[in-house]
Amino acid sequence: MQSRLHIHQFFLVFILLSLSPALHADTSPRLTELISLSEQKTLWLNQEWLNLLHYNKDSGSSSGYVSQVDASRFFNADNGKTDPRAELRATIESFYMVDTNDDSHAQCRFVARLDWLKHMLDGKLTGLPAVNCQQYQEWRSRIPDQQLTMIFPAYHLNSPSSMFGHTLLRLDPSDVESGSDWLSIAVNFGANVQQSDNSIFFAFKGLTGGYPGYFIVTPYFNKIKEYNRDENRDIWEYPLNFTHTEIKKMVDHLWELRDIEFDYYFFDENCSYRLLELLEVARPGIELTDEFKLTAIPVDTVRSIQNANLVTSANYRPSQVTVLEHLIGNIPQAYHDLIIELSENPDLLTTTAFTSIPNNQQRQIVDAAYKLQRYHQTGTPRNETSAKISYQLLEALNTYPATTPAVFSTNDAQPEKGHHSKRALLSIGKSDQTYFADLGFRMSFHSLEDNEQGFLQGAQINLGNIEMRFYENDSAQLQRLDFVDIFSLTPRSQFFDPLSWRVYTGLERQLTKGNDNLVAHVTGGAGFAYQPLQNNQLYILAILRLENNDEFSNLIEPAIGFQTGMLHHFGKHTAHLQFSGEEFSNDESRYRASYTHNFVIAVNHSLKLSAKKEKYEDLEFSEYGLSYQYYFR
Repeated sequence: MQSRLHIHQFFLVFILLSLSPALHADTSPRLTELISLSEQKTLWLNQEWLNLLHYNKDSGSSSGYVSQVDASRFFNADNGKTDPRAELRATIESFYMVDTNDDSHAQCRFVARLDWLKHMLDGKLTGLPAVNCQQYQEWRSRIPDQQLTMIFPAYHLNSPSSMFGHTLLRLDPSDVESGSDWLSIAVNFGANVQQSDNSIFFAFKGLTGGYPGYFIVTPYFNKIKEYNRDENRDIWEYPLNFTHTEIKKMVDHLWELRDIEFDYYFFDENCSYRLLELLEVARPGIELTDEFKLTAIPVDTVRSIQNANLVTSANYRPSQVTVLEHLIGNIPQAYHDLIIELSENPDLLTTTAFTSIPNNQQRQIVDAAYKLQRYHQTGTPRNETSAKISYQLLEALNTYPATTPAVFSTNDAQPEKGHHSKRALLSIGKSDQTYFADLGFRMSFHSLEDNEQGFLQGAQINLGNIEMRFYENDSAQLQRLDFVDIFSLTPRSQFFDPLSWRVYTGLERQLTKGNDNLVAHVTGGAGFAYQPLQNNQLYILAILRLENNDEFSNLIEPAIGFQTGMLHHFGKHTAHLQFSGEEFSNDESRYRASYTHNFVIAVNHSLKLSAKKEKYEDLEFSEYGLSYQYYFR
């Protein structure tokens, strides 16, 4: 039987060679040996090979595998996307081709595969045609490979696409700990978004895989500017314990992925998922992607590398807004107006109102004015007036003795220390005179009342939230299904004037003409939020609602309304009082008051008390409940 297998392999190689006249001379015996050896070792099923080609198990494929790469030029075999065995054979053969230009040769295009096969074929992959991989060598000389760091740009309140956070990798030179990370290279995976796509089109295509995704290698300082300055997002940096050899393997694979297209999905095959695949290439056996079958929320992937003991430390890089807010918070309120005035007119530096202030506070005021002026110029074209003001303030700042950089308390702010992304809910309660129990599941991510540790206060983004209600008479009904529910409360002050806003859509129960109806709706609005006390937010929003309700005569009934309330965090628990209402164009009206109090038992466990009173025309009803919430991944 063994001899028959060798004969079969010989004839297979003979046919391949007869169809490939461009192979290097005298390679027939060598190819016969190499393919035979790869068959004996079943290398096409080796996890490193599967990782390098991005194969996933797929019951619909005849081979049982399919690659997530969509670019045909990534494969050497015509059926390489669905057949790892055929791709392995074709790859070995491609290394011996002689009629291909140097930089286009397989040895230059697939350097990671070549190194791996040299090792796995026991050093017998020899006699290769000489090629000059100039493009690879030039690219490789610019990419450091001494240290590897996972980067997590944190959440940004007024940007829905960033509310999940983001991850990328940073390739560092050997002296990065000396402060030279501006020489580092960022590795990012992202969707190729068209500038003409509006927000709705962007969301739809992102959810359905309508965008191609690509790996991008760029200087890290570009990402600092993008996230830390332009988008005002704090950055968390997690150095990883990968060796130089492992990092080199990953970098070589990155070369293979240049301009190679993948599908991009917001929830699973996204920036974070693809980076985990790179880490699996660098260190086979860690299999980080296995646990992300349904979603790959960026902060969950950070937890994944923490749990795999890949992280050596956590470093914090605050955004320019965080630094500015911290600086202003240490300056007495009496000088806040002066900060604004100086940021607009540095000539005030010579007035008695400024010179009479103690020197140490003068420096803080000038520093705050300079940073405020720079903040207002972010994203705007350079103009001479602003440049002159910045120069005058910076010149004045340099006349004061240097100070120690501010130290931020970050232990509770580390995003991976927050609750997990998915949530299961069990409630008991009473609606008017009827007792009920609710079962709920939320796909992701965070509500205003949830444990704030690791999250931004005033940020809510919930997707795929469903609740079923069971009554004491054994009846059951769908209580609500939220497709999207985003709430952004960004406090205004004399220094910052952002809008707060909310948008949510789905199905929910509403009392209408005496009936408890399941209605479909799209609701959104904007307004203002303020922070009169620490950890406290007051808000008021104007609301527009479009509702489909069987009790209404029109298919879609519009309404205008309001939402106002107070959110207060007490550390381990959160209180939320809200009043809202809407007036429909058909003269129907609806008003409600609600109170929610969430008690944190542990990071992923909480109890929530809720009370609600609703009025519809002359009808009123009340509802009270107690919920247990469990957060998981």
